[in-house]
Amino acid sequence: MKHPAIQQYSYHKWANKRAFDHLKSLPEEVYHNEIESVFSSIQEVIIHAYLAEGMWLRVMSGDDFSNIMGVIKELKEKSNGRNLLEMHPLYTELNEQYFDFLNNHDDLDQKFTIKHPKFGDLDASVTDMINHVVNHGTYHRGNLTAMLRQQGHAGVSTDYIFYLYEV
Repeated sequence: MKHPAIQQYSYHKWANKRAFDHLKSLPEEVYHNEIESVFSSIQEVIIHAYLAEGMWLRVMSGDDFSNIMGVIKELKEKSNGRNLLEMHPLYTELNEQYFDFLNNHDDLDQKFTIKHPKFGDLDASVTDMINHVVNHGTYHRGNLTAMLRQQGHAGVSTDYIFYLYEV
């Protein structure tokens, strides 16, 4: 049986793939259209979630704050202006990096300390961080659904229960 953190990340990957597949089935302008919402376009949501997920992997890997800021800069450059078809492989690559990390980590429940210059120290486990990554992704997939409806398109269900039925 998979560790709960790996199970949760597997769900997250599945849900993102469903969202990408759905977005790919819609007219390309839906991705770029500027709308009034939490983000000004679906493209911004996709890139934001990618940057955050890349950042959290580095946090879990034990990188210090200054190195993480450099990684964020690299990820911004890598994703800047990318269309949906260009973003999907970046997510796929990040998924592989997460699974490599999770499958090669000795103890996903062992606490480690995150040091942040503004928020201070936080003792958390990789499992805690995966729960955060998945929760963050769920929140932004909800943004996508609202933004699609605002443009006259349906969203796609990415509820965890449907993942369980599918797998």
